[in-house]
Amino acid sequence: MKKNKRVIVVGGGAAGMMAAISAKRLGADVTILEKNPRVGKKILATGNGRCNFTNINTNITCYNGNNPKFSYSALSNFTIDDTIHFFEKLGISHKVEGLGKVFPRSDQASSILDVLLYELNGLGVSIICDANVEDITKKKDKFIIRLENGIKHSGDRVIITTGGKAMPSSGSDGKGYDLARKFGHTIRDVFPALVQLMLEGSFFKRITGVKFIGTAELIHKNKSLMKDRGDILFTNYGISGPPILQLSRKAGELLNKGKEAYLKVVIMDTMSKDELRKLMTKRFQVGAKKSIDFSLVGLINKKLIPIVLQEANIEDIKRPVANLSNKEKERIIDILSDWRFKITGTKSWTSAQVTAGGVDTKEINQNTMESKLVQGIFFAGEIMDIDGMCGGFNLQWAWSSGFTAGQGAAL
Repeated sequence: MKKNKRVIVVGGGAAGMMAAISAKRLGADVTILEKNPRVGKKILATGNGRCNFTNINTNITCYNGNNPKFSYSALSNFTIDDTIHFFEKLGISHKVEGLGKVFPRSDQASSILDVLLYELNGLGVSIICDANVEDITKKKDKFIIRLENGIKHSGDRVIITTGGKAMPSSGSDGKGYDLARKFGHTIRDVFPALVQLMLEGSFFKRITGVKFIGTAELIHKNKSLMKDRGDILFTNYGISGPPILQLSRKAGELLNKGKEAYLKVVIMDTMSKDELRKLMTKRFQVGAKKSIDFSLVGLINKKLIPIVLQEANIEDIKRPVANLSNKEKERIIDILSDWRFKITGTKSWTSAQVTAGGVDTKEINQNTMESKLVQGIFFAGEIMDIDGMCGGFNLQWAWSSGFTAGQGAAL
């Protein structure tokens, strides 16, 4: 009689829980080892506590890494529809919001965690918390997992789902990379992604909290690399908001390689530059007797006015608009339509939503998530060199890769 595989899942996040469920449903004897006092801590913070657990627009173009195409097999093996159906069977009614984001109707991330825990317990998956894995060794066909407290566990298969380094408050500390390295795996450079950007400039404290809908564009060597539109927020260190998070991965990659990166911000992005010029010409004509700074009241946030004029090199902003030269008017229009900032860095791991980089996917079987270097070692989730855009794509990767790894480990 064939003996069921004993599978040890290291890490009880989204990918780990899905891997455990997938393996257990195929008859494996499964244990989750989680370093925190409870599993799924990071899930609770997802989507501002609402948990956009997938996105209907998911495809491989939504993912980054040295080889984003690696994600295709897992995403095809466990699709968006599979994810929605999986959670529906567990009791989660869903709704689709803007940009394809899928949320539980309860608007509570805890709902996702609750149903996963219910399923894990119902299946009989053993969950051991406060279990900080110190070392993994292979002896013949068995793996010995040693915890920090000296306790040892053994298994036929090990799925490493420890995440990356983003959100260390959730328990992510990069320990999984050390475990992977021990088995000969290459770790591609890791850096914060889906994170706020720090910009060069001394005036940001004066405009902290200013929020507007505009366009952000990443520039390198005067070429546009990518852009996004939405709520943009100035902060005391630079800039934040969904469009900034989307650009941050590529910006971080450039900075990590020692290259320069610039951010183009378009405040008045609902009209072309010619249309903006016509609008401003009319405002300057009608308000010729107004002071230069007052002529922008009602057009942009009041806190931005002196900064915009400063950036346009306008001196004595209290003088009448009639005294503005054509060159000065054009410089104001330039700032409103193309405000450039030098990106000096990203915020730290504490602020990042996801980790870019990780275990080199060239060393992993894309169909099973098994290591090509050591038979019986599997990976799932953020620990690999795959990261998604903002909007539920990283959780979908966790579900898809976790499900696939669980299958591979159990068979």
